[in-house]
Amino acid sequence: MCFATALLSTTATYAQQLYSLQECRQMALHQSAKMKVAANKTMIAKQEKQEAFTNFLPSVSLTGGAMKADDGLIQMPMGEQTMSLLDEGLFGGAMVSLPIFAGGQIYNANKLAKLGLEVSELQLRQTENEVTLTVDQYYWNIVVLNEKLQTLHKVESLLDRICSDVKVAVDAGVTNRNDLLQVELRRNETQSAVINVENNIKICKMLLAQYIGVDMVAFDVVTSVSTDLRSPEYLYVNHDESLFSTVEYQLLSKSVDASKLEMRLNKGQFLPTVALNGGYLYNDFMGPSQNSFVGMVSVSIPISWKAPSSVRKYKYRHQNAVTEFNNGSEQLLIRMQKAQIDLNNAYQQALIARNSIEQSEENLRLNEQYYKAGTSSMSDLLEAQQLFQQSRDKYAEAYSKYEISKTEYLQATGR
Repeated sequence: MCFATALLSTTATYAQQLYSLQECRQMALHQSAKMKVAANKTMIAKQEKQEAFTNFLPSVSLTGGAMKADDGLIQMPMGEQTMSLLDEGLFGGAMVSLPIFAGGQIYNANKLAKLGLEVSELQLRQTENEVTLTVDQYYWNIVVLNEKLQTLHKVESLLDRICSDVKVAVDAGVTNRNDLLQVELRRNETQSAVINVENNIKICKMLLAQYIGVDMVAFDVVTSVSTDLRSPEYLYVNHDESLFSTVEYQLLSKSVDASKLEMRLNKGQFLPTVALNGGYLYNDFMGPSQNSFVGMVSVSIPISWKAPSSVRKYKYRHQNAVTEFNNGSEQLLIRMQKAQIDLNNAYQQALIARNSIEQSEENLRLNEQYYKAGTSSMSDLLEAQQLFQQSRDKYAEAYSKYEISKTEYLQATGR
């Protein structure tokens, strides 16, 4: 029975696909719903750009029809008789209109559509950063929980050993039963913590699996927390130079360009428009068919009382875009500096937490020896065990925070 259970467990383990952090990132960039929506928005912007270009092309309209009346629409008396005209016939035509000048509206609308495509591509990159950071957070959350689970298993083994030794001592009358009760209570707490952590791991794995678009059942991640900490100095760059490569800075710049084009488009509404029109007309209402070719130039001069106010309105909007650009650029520099400070802080905290593990292990070893020698109490030993557990948990949390801070700093500096 035990062999069969072990075999099933082994089979389930091998059936699971292990994914590294980089693999999770790549799958999320291809499978996540957020990326699909952002990619479709880029395609929409491409279609809008192509749609705007068609305004340079001539517009063509075709008309045609037939008419039948019970009596002529035109009655002409001719002596004792009346001539009836336009009682039936066919008519048709084709008209072509080509804009020659439209106040710059067509040209600026095309530039604005092109700018919209560039903005959508930048937003796609921004979404990629958001998805990558989300994957990192999910991934390292699972790593931390797995490390905590491993620590709990080590604590369980430790408590089992202590409990066995204390039972022998109680049976021999060397120590009182209260020490045994303390150990058993701590074992119960540890077992409860194991159940909670295992359930949290399942939930986090389901979230990550859904996010990257893989089967939730046959899914697991490669989890490891290294004790080899490399200083983050190799990641540091000049923030003033990196500013121009950030997606957020480029979006702010595009916002200024867009407001300038919108201002020009608004002015174009109040300028004259010139168009070249031509066409072909056909009808046979008067008996023999009539064919006519028509050509003309049309000029439209809009007269609007709201023009001055409308122009000033868009001018103020452009000024606001420039102000937001300058303010946003300063905030991006502050964001870089904060990300660097957070990264350095995470590194220092990880170093401290790593050193605490060695100290807590030595403290636990000594207290276990002191308890066996009768120079230390069970409370001191259990407190040392708790400090050992906390130190390992804190290091796992600090290490994951350090790794996430690396991603945040790289993204803040446009990488």
